[in-house]
Formats: sequence, structure tokens, C-alpha cells
Amino acid sequence: MNLRQRVAGSFAVLCALFLALVTMQLIVGDRLQAAHAERIARIEWMLDSNRLVLQYMTDAETGVRGFQLTGDKAYLTPYDSGRSGAFAEMTLLSARADNDSIESLVGDERAAVDQWLYGYAIPIVNAGVADADAGRAARGKTLFDDLRTANAAVTQAIDVEHAAMVADDRQSTNRAQLFFAGLALLVLIIGLGIAYLHQRHLMQPVEHIRHTLRRLADGERGARAEEAGPAEMRAVIGTLNDLAGEIERLLTAEQARTSIGELRQRVVAEMRTEREDPAETGRRVVRMIGAALGAELVYGRSTVVPGASLTVSWPPDAPALDAEIIRRMRSAQPGKARDVPGMPGGLAVALTGEHDCPPGLVLVCRPDRPDWTPDERAVLAGLGRDIDHAIRQQRLALHQSRLIRELRVLDEQKDVFVSTVTHELRTPLTSILGYAEMLTEEELTPMQERGLTAILRNAHRLQATVADLLLLDRANERIDAEPAPVDLAAMITGVHDELAATAHTKNVDSVLEVDEAWVRGDSVQLERALRKLIDNAIKFTPAGGRFELRLSADGPNAVVTITDTGMGIPVDDLPGLFTPFHRATNAMNQAVQGTGLGLAIVRNIVTEHGGTVAVRSEVGEGSTFTIVLPALETAAVRL
Repeated sequence: MNLRQRVAGSFAVLCALFLALVTMQLIVGDRLQAAHAERIARIEWMLDSNRLVLQYMTDAETGVRGFQLTGDKAYLTPYDSGRSGAFAEMTLLSARADNDSIESLVGDERAAVDQWLYGYAIPIVNAGVADADAGRAARGKTLFDDLRTANAAVTQAIDVEHAAMVADDRQSTNRAQLFFAGLALLVLIIGLGIAYLHQRHLMQPVEHIRHTLRRLADGERGARAEEAGPAEMRAVIGTLNDLAGEIERLLTAEQARTSIGELRQRVVAEMRTEREDPAETGRRVVRMIGAALGAELVYGRSTVVPGASLTVSWPPDAPALDAEIIRRMRSAQPGKARDVPGMPGGLAVALTGEHDCPPGLVLVCRPDRPDWTPDERAVLAGLGRDIDHAIRQQRLALHQSRLIRELRVLDEQKDVFVSTVTHELRTPLTSILGYAEMLTEEELTPMQERGLTAILRNAHRLQATVADLLLLDRANERIDAEPAPVDLAAMITGVHDELAATAHTKNVDSVLEVDEAWVRGDSVQLERALRKLIDNAIKFTPAGGRFELRLSADGPNAVVTITDTGMGIPVDDLPGLFTPFHRATNAMNQAVQGTGLGLAIVRNIVTEHGGTVAVRSEVGEGSTFTIVLPALETAAVRL
């Protein structure tokens, strides 16, 4: 039997003994524990059952005494249930008691119950009337004391059995522990014997291996162990030497990869460095690439800004590249290193182009060593991808900057347009309204009256739109008026009363529930926001529907909710609902008039007051708008 077989056999024996020891200990311990738990459960059940007997009889005794004193038969209900429950528990207790002493004591307890029943309880119950006989009551108490004594005797007997069971289980556990301790000692002795037998065949070669590993750990990569000992150990030492050689190779390769990673990081850092002359960045990059790959010539071409191509080379006096080579290499697949036809030792990687920016390239040339290794090709390809990514990031940054400038210009033009339109419309609108109102005082035909009414209605509508545009135009300003305490309850009640007639004309019911709540702000603006939400609730609710207006105090906040049973708002329209000129698709499909400015104005007003506005809606069911504003304490308002 060789060393390997002896070691394997010894290890197998030790494992088998250990597993057998652990398995036996687990099985025996589990069985002992299960038996102990079962016996404990039986003892606890017996104790609970005996306590129930006493409880049932106590209930029965209380019922009999109540009946004896009052003659009220309602007291006999606990007597009947207690008597039957006690006998049922004593029957179960006798059946489960495996101790003759306990079973005998349970019989005595049953006899005591019978004596109490026939000597005291049954005669009183059968008499059917109250009985004030003190002697009988005393006899009943004596008999019930005897019952308690019998019950206590049963409990004591069960406790004695419990103590005996615990002592027996402890003794069984101690015997099992001693048995397994002996087995563990036996396994230890066998293990020591096996260790002694293999010491001479293993320790000396292992120590030599340890010394060699220590040298390797100290950085002596050329350290190798001398093959000695049995054939198996010589094989191990040979494998260790092979491993040391492979580790030396891997460390060398890792150092090379680390250098390449550092090179790529330096290239990326150079590409991200902002300089007035981009050509200087390009020259730095190609110089680093040439030094890392040992190339004699390095060329780089790229375009970040349309119409401004960047061409660099290293060394600076390198000959110009052939135009055909540039064309062919630019058309190659980006990110992959390829040999350059017609240029010995040439290797190039193409860079991606974009829109008006043509593709670029990075080309290195090493005529004295024209064969590029796979690692060198991978290095150039990785550098090409890094440079390509950096260039795309620069293009993206320039594109974003241009878009931001264009958006700012558009926003400024929009503001100018809104301001111009609103101010230019106010003067002619004022004239139209003035002359139209003057005409209302004249005697007109019915057709003229209808036309004048249409003129006034649409002029007022246009005037409201102009006012909304002006209000949005000051979105970044604060509240116009000096903030003051505002009675929200009174304001909401007033707005509701004003608009209730409009709702009634449309056959829309309204519900108003308000609690006292005060906020600080501009009452005119707050009323405008509430009016717009209530107007929407009435406008979008069909005849026969209703809207609900509620004000409540929620801790430090005042909460206003406007709920309607109107058409609802599609889910896709909810995110942009509070942006200017946004209208729900179903409202536009049903040709409901509106400018899309009202909710944007509501949001601006509520935000200026330090509050929030939210919406919850379901198409066909209705919508609920919730305004939350910081509330004032009543004491602060009075001050």
C-alpha cells in the first residue's frame, strides 16, 4: 500500500468514526429529548386537567351557594357545566395516568366530589328553593374543603412523578454523555496513532515545502523545492514547482496588465483635460501610445466639431500618411485592431464617426518588429475604444451645450411673446368691452342683443385668458400683496355660494363641509385658485352629477379637497396636468372649452403659499384635487 492509499485510508477511517460518533450522538440525543418532551407534555396536561377539575367544581360550588341564598335558578347554570366538566376531566385524567398512586388519588378526588354533590349540592338543588340553613352551608363548606384536599393530593402526586421523571431523564442523559465521551476518546486515540504512523513519511517533505513557500511569499520568485521523499511527495513537490513557475508568469502578466490599465487611465485623463489647443492633447496621447507599444510612428485623426478635423503624429516630424491608407482604415470596423496593408509593422484601429464628423483612426507602426502579439493588439484596441468613448462624450457635451443655449433662447422668446401678446391685447379689449357695455344701454333688436351678448361673453373670456397669461408671466415672483391671515372657511363658503347658482343651472348638486382653518397669504390669489378648481369641477361634471367641497385641519396643515363626478382624467395626462397649455385628451375630444392655463396658475399660487396640490382621478368616475397649505394656529390669528 503506497503513501497515498495509506493517507486516504486513514482519513477515511477517521471520517467514518467521526461521522458515526456524531450520528449516534444526534440520534440518541434526539430520542432522549423527544421522550423527555413527551413525558413533560403528559405531566403538564395532567396538572392542567387537575386544575380544571378544581376550577369546574369551584364554579359549581359558587352556583349552588348562590342558589341556596337567593333561590335564583340562573345560578344553577355554572353548577351544571362545572359538575359535568369536572367529571369529564377526571375521567380523562384516570385514563392517562400510568401511575397507580395517581389513579388512586384521582379516585379519591372523584369520591370527594360525589360526597359534596350528594351530601350538599344535590339536596339543595332538588329542594328548588332558597335555604338559609347555616348548618347545611357549613357542612357544604367542609365537604368542599375535603375536595380541595383531594385535589391538592393529586397535584402533589403529579409533582412527585414529575420530579422522579426529571431525575430519571438526567441519569439517562449522563449515561449517554459518558458513553459518547468514551467514544470520542477512542477516536482521538486512533487519530493520534495514525498521525504518529505518518509523521516520518510526511513531516520532513512538508517542512521543505513550507520553507520553499516562505521564500516565494518573501518575493523570491525563482525559489523551487528539491524533490525528495516518497513518490507521492516528489509528485507534490514537482507540482509545487510548476505552480511557482505559473505564478511567476501570471504576476509578470498582471504587472503588464496593470501598466496597460494605468496607460489607459492616463490616456482617458488626457482626453478629459480641457486645453485651449486640442492638438496638444492629441500629441500627448500619441506620444504615450508610442512609448507604451514601442512604436516608431504613431498617427491620430479625429473630428469632435463638424468641419474641424484634428491630425497629430509622433514624432512631430513623422512622414505624412498615404490618403488611401487613411480611407481604408477609416472604413474598417471601429474598436478592432487591424494590420495596415502596404505598411510593414503597421497596426490601426478605427474610431466611430457621427453626423458631420467623419470616422477617425489611431495608427502605430513598428517596422523593426512587424509582428504584433495578441496582447499588443488588445492594448491598441482598448486604447482605441477609450479614445473613441472620450471623443463621443466631448461631442455629446458640445451637443448638449448647444441644445441648452437654443432652449434658453426659445424660453426667452416665449416669455417675450406672451408678454407682448397680453399687453397688446389689453388695450383693444378694454375698448371692445367699453363700447359693448355702452351698447347694452341702447334699445336693440333681439338679434342685436344676442350678437352683443356673444361679443361680451367672448371678450370677457379673452380678458380672463389675458389675465391668466399675465399671472403665469410672473411665475417666478412672490405674492403681490402683503401676506395676512386668511379665513379659509369663510373664503370657501363665499366662493361656493357664488358658484352654486351656476351649478344649479347645470343641474349639478354640491356638498360643502368646512372646519375652521386659517392660513397666511394673499386672499385674492387663494380665492382665484379655489375658484378655478371649482369652475373646473362644475364644467366637467355632467347634469345629474355633483361636486364636493371640503376643508379640514390635519395637524399643522389645512387641507382643501374638491371632488367631482365628472369625466375624469386619463392616466397618461396626469403627469403634465399642472403645466401651462396642457389639456386632457378626453376634454379636447369632447370639445370642452379651455386654455390649459388654470391648473398651472393653481399650482403657482399654491406653491407661492408654501403648499402642495395633487390630483387623483379615474376616467368615467371623476377627479379629486387636494390642496395642502401651512395652517395658522387660532391663538396666533387672534393676536
